[in-house]
Amino acid sequence: MKKEIHYFLTAILFFTRIPCPKWVNHSAEILNKSNRYFSLVGIIVGAIAASIYLGAKFLFTEEIAIILSMVASVWTTGAFHEDGFADTCDGFGGGWTKEKILIIMKDSRLGTFGVIGLFSILILKFSSLNTLSTLNINVPLLLISGHAISRFTATLLLYTHAYVRDIDSSKIKPTTTQMSTKSLLISAFFGMAPLFFFCNYWVFLSLLPLCITYLYLASFFKKWIGGQTGDCAGALQQVAEVVFYLSLITLWKLFL
Repeated sequence: MKKEIHYFLTAILFFTRIPCPKWVNHSAEILNKSNRYFSLVGIIVGAIAASIYLGAKFLFTEEIAIILSMVASVWTTGAFHEDGFADTCDGFGGGWTKEKILIIMKDSRLGTFGVIGLFSILILKFSSLNTLSTLNINVPLLLISGHAISRFTATLLLYTHAYVRDIDSSKIKPTTTQMSTKSLLISAFFGMAPLFFFCNYWVFLSLLPLCITYLYLASFFKKWIGGQTGDCAGALQQVAEVVFYLSLITLWKLFL
């Protein structure tokens, strides 16, 4: 149990700005096993965003409450996944070889593809949440579920694809060398658990577009760089979150 707590706190330390005890570290071995709690971290980040949303609704409009919830999630994670998404857009948008893509992704400067991609994903996220709120769907539950299930989708990439960048030359240390099946199952549990609280099993149909999103991006990354990097996993998390929201809009309009 003590080891599992260490793994969990390491995940909190690595993926968020939430303070942790000083004895918590993120060595390569511990960091590799901490990914099993990636989805649980998503629940926590989503809960923080949901709390801000509920508080802001007392004073502001629905739109402002949603924007503030998004700001809260970005602040909590230190824009960890948004940065990965932007770097991935720059790398694959401006590079034509594996070496060039990885060099661009390693560059801390933000390019045109990254700016456009980040702006687009944030607008899509806001518009999707705003649309779902007009369909009388529980927005706090949406935020918690979206952050959790999107992180589980990202762990699928960590489980199936090898890390392709040398550790010493990486701008960000790799999140895993090779996830174990046990870690993946734990991540799956926390990733899908919030979906049961919708009390509507139509919501599980959203797993199909999420699976397609994972298969497409995983194949795309494999084709161009031969595997994945932390930035690729961050990009998949961001895309999967938006795909989840868009899927629910479609499901509610078609079946409910």
